[in-house]
Amino acid sequence: MTNPPGDPYQPDQPPPGYAPPPPMQYAQDHPRATLSLILGILSVVLCQLISPFAWVIGKRTVNEIDASQGQLTGRGLAQAGYILGIVGTVLLVLGIIYLIVVFVIIGLAFQSSP
Repeated sequence: MTNPPGDPYQPDQPPPGYAPPPPMQYAQDHPRATLSLILGILSVVLCQLISPFAWVIGKRTVNEIDASQGQLTGRGLAQAGYILGIVGTVLLVLGIIYLIVVFVIIGLAFQSSP
């Protein structure tokens, strides 16, 4: 639809005498959302010793995002880091239990040999 000749109103502009609408403001990602994801990935792939940190940072970040009432985003990143932190911590605990069992078996083997 075209405007009649002499009509100053443009479809993309507000009518004359009205202020333009304020610019859209988008929610920002939480600053630690990406950090928790990176720590979670590193904890599972490289070093399980950082898993508890990924777990704690991820959980706190998820809670802060939920409490922000839509002001902060990045919940998916933080939740992924939180879950990977849990998985890494479980792997860390299983690894420690495995090492304890191996050392006990080695200790018993040396103890019973003449």
